[in-house]
Amino acid sequence: MTLIKSKYVSTTGKLSLLTLALMAASFAHADNNTGWYIGGNIGQSQATIDDARITSGLLSNGLIAGPINDVHRDLGFKIVGGYQFNKNFALEGGYFDLGKFGFTTTTVPMGTLSGDIKLHGLNLDAVGTLPMTDKFSVFGRLGVTHTQATDFFAGTGAVNVLNPNPSSRATHLKVGLGMQYELTNALTLRSEIERYRIDDAVGNKGDVDLVSLGLIYRFGTKTPAPVARAYTPEPVVLAQAPPEPVTVIVVAPAPPAPPPPPPLQKVSFSADSLFDFNKSAVKPAGRLELDKLASDLRNVDYDVINVTGHTDRIGSHAYNQKLSTRRAEAVNTYLIESCGIPANKINAKGVNGSEPVTQPGDCVGTKATKALIACLQPDRRVDSEVSGRQ
Repeated sequence: MTLIKSKYVSTTGKLSLLTLALMAASFAHADNNTGWYIGGNIGQSQATIDDARITSGLLSNGLIAGPINDVHRDLGFKIVGGYQFNKNFALEGGYFDLGKFGFTTTTVPMGTLSGDIKLHGLNLDAVGTLPMTDKFSVFGRLGVTHTQATDFFAGTGAVNVLNPNPSSRATHLKVGLGMQYELTNALTLRSEIERYRIDDAVGNKGDVDLVSLGLIYRFGTKTPAPVARAYTPEPVVLAQAPPEPVTVIVVAPAPPAPPPPPPLQKVSFSADSLFDFNKSAVKPAGRLELDKLASDLRNVDYDVINVTGHTDRIGSHAYNQKLSTRRAEAVNTYLIESCGIPANKINAKGVNGSEPVTQPGDCVGTKATKALIACLQPDRRVDSEVSGRQ
């Protein structure tokens, strides 16, 4: 008797093509976000019971099937472990359990027939991720499963089951789509839908869908430690007895002439020293550089500080414009909130990669290789120009 039937051949094809397209598009950028991770998902699995084939099988044996009661939904889960090669690609393997499905029916002549199937196995997936923002991304997966199907059939009365416990092991493809959000540097929330191709141990192939929610924990991530500020106690003035009055005539020397004002200052910071690749949060090492800039300007009178963010030419104009603006605003915010720079004396803007430092012909190519990324490093920077110094 058949339990699972195939109903989604055309949909599976579309899912496969969409997953492959997403994974191919995801290689447009490169990053150094690598490392191991573990996680798990839990959700609802759904199969389609082949009632027509059950009825036909009973009829071929001289039995007429009555109403068929199906159990086509159950609790499914999976446990995964993987390695992130960069922000766009990972390999992921694990164990999955799709649950238990089945049916019961009565027959004429008098009898009953029931059947159940349990599905579990191992999988290995290639996962392609496409970041949409700093924390939100979508992903697709294409993988291989090795599934064990175990059936249980029981009959009474006129129904005689010849093989009550058939089982099978088979290897098939699986596909999936999902989205994820970084709750912290180490913890990510995932929501996804997957389609598993299976054999039902009695000669039929079908599909089981798993819609699930899960968490991923990444090893080796570090939360930036706050920068400690030195505490300088107020000077203590000790009272002294007043000296004996002495009449002294002092001719005060002329005060020394003030040093000439420094010229207008422009400081360029490497974006790699201030930020992680493709990020806009200032790193601890970058904070030290910004603290030094603020210290140099502490006793200087100036009109305005113009902060300009630059990216390299890799990637789309729209995405680089947003990234360069976020980085300039992050430097702006840090100088105001942490260094005491007046908000009315600082401006921030991003110009993407329209003002490169490298010259045409210095860095050849358009594909984001490691060599090209390294060559374009001078273009990824944040400039601070101090105007009107006195």
